[in-house]
Formats: sequence, structure tokens, C-alpha cells
Amino acid sequence: MEMIELPVLDNARTRKPEWLRVKLPTGPAYAKVRNIVEEYKLHTICQSGNCPNMGECWGAGTATFMILGNICTRSCTFCAVATGRPTEYDTDEPRRVAEAIALMGVKHAVITSVNRDELKDRGAEIWYQTVRAVKERCPQTTIETLIPDVKGNWDALYRIISAGQEVVSHNMETVKRLYRRVRPQAKYERSLEQLRRIKEYGKRTKSGIMVGLGETDDEVFEIMDDLLESGLDVLTIGQYLQPTKMHLEVVEYIHPEKFAMYKEEGLRRGFKYVEAGPLVRSSYHAERHVI
Repeated sequence: MEMIELPVLDNARTRKPEWLRVKLPTGPAYAKVRNIVEEYKLHTICQSGNCPNMGECWGAGTATFMILGNICTRSCTFCAVATGRPTEYDTDEPRRVAEAIALMGVKHAVITSVNRDELKDRGAEIWYQTVRAVKERCPQTTIETLIPDVKGNWDALYRIISAGQEVVSHNMETVKRLYRRVRPQAKYERSLEQLRRIKEYGKRTKSGIMVGLGETDDEVFEIMDDLLESGLDVLTIGQYLQPTKMHLEVVEYIHPEKFAMYKEEGLRRGFKYVEAGPLVRSSYHAERHVI
């Protein structure tokens, strides 16, 4: 496969290093997934989020499906997903997602969504129906749901996580000091509480953070400890990549050796799994995190 550079913007302080290179998406497996996504009029975070692993994952026949449309009510300063007033609320979407997953033959499916703060239930019913539809259509398929911040609507949270998925993930995204800058409509402590409630419900929990936004090692260790206190099982750590000029600039490209240190430190502190690397994203190698 041809090697290409990631579509990440350069600035004078941060030149893209050699390790941030990925394979151009090609091949019959990639084409099959792309065709299924288009045929069933679905969205994937792989496309909407400019994921650098799309070629690898789609080539392996997997994708992270994004439900409830592709317009988010939040305006996070790191995210490539479009912000605005959502236009979609499709009650047939659960069926189409389940059918697509069946056609792809995936053993482990990851489902995520945009934030739908304008909905009273934050989209919980579509979440519930989607997971149930997949379980009924593909009973052998395990599911990870990467869910947004429900803004303290715990009834909505419990509806989402009662559908039968094996793993529930909610990303912290960054360290406490940078929260207002990176996630202006979110709250650090509220996201920790959401993860704690998910764990207390009995689910395997997972979260992800980005580095390269100006955080210190001590701040990364602090969020590790906070997540462990909330009962987190699985942590992912990846490099922040600036999607457009309108988004936050990369402060630093973190060397792979530091990612290895973060992984070692996270495992030493008590996480069951830690995925850490420049190209690691929330759903990368998600099939490993079920048990």
C-alpha cells in the first residue's frame, strides 16, 4: 500500500514526525465496508472524525458506527465532527445499523454518537434500540458503546447502558487543567461521575485521553489516578492531531517512547488494559478490551 502523511496541519513549532504516517485506504475489504456504510446511509466516526486508522480497521472489516446523525450540539475545540443544530432523528437507524453489522460479519462492534443536548433524553432511546437491534440480529457479536456526556441526566445514562452491551466507554479527552479550553461544554468531575456510575452499574468501563495539547506528565498521572478512583478498567492514550485551522494547534508531537512509558505507568497503577501510541484512538483494538 502507498504511504501517505496524515491530513494534519503544520505550524512553525510542530513539524510532523516520521512516525505519523499511515497506509492509504485500499483493498476489497475496505471497499466492502465503505459500500455497506453508503448503502445503508450510515455515519461512522472513522470518516467524520478523520481517524488515521480508517484504512487498517476498514481493511479488517470493522468500523465504529456513529448514530443520531453527524451534527453535534457541542463545539469541542479538538473535534472534526460538524457542530450545529442536528437535523436527523431516524427511528429506523437501529435496524440499519444491525443489518450492516450482520453483513460485515464483525465479531465486536463499536457504536458511538454525536451529542444531542437538545433532546430531553439525550438520544437514549435510539441508543437503547440500536444495541438491542444488534443483539437480536447478531447475538454472537459483542458491543462497545462509546457514549457522550449526558449532562447529568442519569435516567438517560441508565437507559443507554441497560441495553446489554459488554463495554461502555466515555472519553475524558484531556487533563483537568485544559478542560475548559478543550471541552468547553463539559465538566471534568461530571464525566468522572458518569464513569463511576457506569462501573457501579456493573459494566466494563473504558475512557480515552489525547496528549500533545500542552499537558504535563504529572497531569497525565493525575487523570490516571482520578480514573482509577472511578473504577475504570481500560484507558487509551493517543496523539492529538489538529483537524483544521479552526481547531486547537498541536503543542507537541509526543515520541513513541513516552507513549510506552505512559502505558507502563498505567498498567503499574492498576488499569486492566492500556493502549498508548501516536495513532491510538478510542476504538483502536477495541475487541481486546471485552474481557
